[in-house]
Amino acid sequence: MTNQPPTPEPAAAAETPGSTAPATEAGPGTVATESTAPDDGRVPAPRRPGEPRRPTLRSDLRASWPDGLVALLITAAIFVLLYIRIRNKTSSTVTVMPFMADAGGFWMYFLSQAFGWSALLWAWGTVILGLMLSGPRPGRLPLSGPRLERLHRTTSLNTIALIAAHALLFGAELVRHDTASWNSAVATAFVEALVPGGYDSGTGKIAIPIGQAALYLAIPLGLIFYVRHRIGQKTWRILHRCVIVVYVLSVWHTLLYGTNVWYDGWFRTSVWLLQLPIAALLLLRLTRPARRSEKLPGRPGATAGARTGWALRVGGRLVVVAILAALVAVVASGSDGGRSIPPKDTTSTHNHD
Repeated sequence: MTNQPPTPEPAAAAETPGSTAPATEAGPGTVATESTAPDDGRVPAPRRPGEPRRPTLRSDLRASWPDGLVALLITAAIFVLLYIRIRNKTSSTVTVMPFMADAGGFWMYFLSQAFGWSALLWAWGTVILGLMLSGPRPGRLPLSGPRLERLHRTTSLNTIALIAAHALLFGAELVRHDTASWNSAVATAFVEALVPGGYDSGTGKIAIPIGQAALYLAIPLGLIFYVRHRIGQKTWRILHRCVIVVYVLSVWHTLLYGTNVWYDGWFRTSVWLLQLPIAALLLLRLTRPARRSEKLPGRPGATAGARTGWALRVGGRLVVVAILAALVAVVASGSDGGRSIPPKDTTSTHNHD
């Protein structure tokens, strides 16, 4: 392909939402919603007269438009901010890729970045809501439990939409700057934006497949909520908890490849800082789960299986404690894995012999 657009990909969760919707209980539905469901995988009994209807994808899509409108407004605000920073040459993206100082020429790339950042923000909120609903809830909340659960589902669906927009706009930008025939440009952009291993430039060899993995895990892990009555509650809960992997991949993708957080500084550190409440809520959710069956007994059981399960639960809690301590150390020290900002005058680094 000729005239390849910028090497680094848009920041965020997009290939990521994140994802969708991402955390231990992120994505549509929550453990709290199913607190009375059987644990053996059996399909729940049919709804009795007077009971509320089971949430459906159609009903949640209809309910998601207010949240989606807010997401679009925030995405627009992020786009304006990115555009202004590029035009004023105050963004680290220009330091990474000086040719992108032409803000008008690469507006679609910046729009993709904006959708990526809003996707990561929505994924973060979805994770927070999921952990709150599946663990001990605060005494006073502005919304009731059922409304929080619906908000959790709608933010999850909107995270999927934001991630999709992020990825599609990145692919559109590849097509836009390709001088080959339109069908060849579309095919190349599809491979580079959506096929793992298709983007083979620089850090993107690792970062983009990580984002793509988050994207392709987020969609099924988020939407299985709507078929949980068919696959069984136990199977759904096990799969649903894997959403935490999606969120981790999304953040990893952002920190590794987001040109806005390429270098050390407050912006990159703030991304790490946002992970502290998630780690704290995850630890709280593990130590004080909403479901009685998930509580850790005071001592291991008599059987080998019970002892193994007890050890795994204790180990999981210790791992989260270690992660929380590491996050605090990263934020406090400012050593967060970013690159050092190059000096404005680089003539002293050149060999003139």
